[in-house]
Amino acid sequence: MKKVLVVLLGVMCFISFSYADFKEVDSEKLEKLIKSGVPVIDIRRLDEWKSTGIIPTSHKLTFFDNQGKYNIDEWMKEFEKIVTDKNQEFILVCRSANRTGIVGNFLNDKMGYKKVYHLKGGIRAWMSQKRKTEKE
Repeated sequence: MKKVLVVLLGVMCFISFSYADFKEVDSEKLEKLIKSGVPVIDIRRLDEWKSTGIIPTSHKLTFFDNQGKYNIDEWMKEFEKIVTDKNQEFILVCRSANRTGIVGNFLNDKMGYKKVYHLKGGIRAWMSQKRKTEKE
């Protein structure tokens, strides 16, 4: 019984460490990361970008279309042009942080990216604090 508990505890520690690199950042921390050169990737759709604008310096790279479909191979090909190293920091942004939660967990857990961040509350939180966006 003692061995089972030790193994279970070890597995739980491993799981918690494997998720430890996917982090939420608030708008203030995001601004600091942008100033230090960390890329921001906005995964929303074109209609969303047009509606709200994007956070300055953001790369526009839609993940889900308006039916919730995606092409992981095509998306990863474009993503890897922005994030060239699995140890490189980057920040994902969407409308309310739901999609970035899904994509961030995928990149961290399945693809091995080590420094994945996403904006807490998404662009909605950013804009509610009267922070700047850019429109085309």
